[in-house]
Amino acid sequence: MSRRLAQGFTGDRQAPDAAPVVAVVAIGANLGDREATIVAALHDLERLPLTTRVRAAEPIETVALTPSGPDVDAPAYLNTVALLTTRLAPSVLLAYLQDIEARHGRERTVRWGDRTLDLDLIAHGDVRLQSPRLTLPHPRAAERDFVLEPWSRIDPDAVLPGHGPIAALLRRLREAPS
Repeated sequence: MSRRLAQGFTGDRQAPDAAPVVAVVAIGANLGDREATIVAALHDLERLPLTTRVRAAEPIETVALTPSGPDVDAPAYLNTVALLTTRLAPSVLLAYLQDIEARHGRERTVRWGDRTLDLDLIAHGDVRLQSPRLTLPHPRAAERDFVLEPWSRIDPDAVLPGHGPIAALLRRLREAPS
């Protein structure tokens, strides 16, 4: 396998012999056969190079979120989180995620629109990165119960870098006035 896959393409250089890290990928779908699409996407993640383990939480159904808030009239989302043990550099992993989305019919025409598949790279080990293509950790992950809830089910002791334990973040979201 190419060392370049572990090094990345945008300055997120990782030594080719670097230890694997756990990457957190949020998965969502609100169009088509959501469950079948998520299962297929998980199989795609299992086949990624330099990736040795993929674990996913049971999906949860959530109301679609728009810039103005929840939209109960839009098709509901099925959401989960997958933890990938990988040596892929963050930028390379992002490119693979976007390729998987495209193969499942994702069209990037509207930022907050309905979608057949959405794969968001939430965290990549303890990496903190800000580039035109990728910010790690994901800038809105701490505000999204549809990310934190399934993540807490699969890794209750997880920490979102720069924000703290996901259990505490989820508790704060649930206690916040609506």
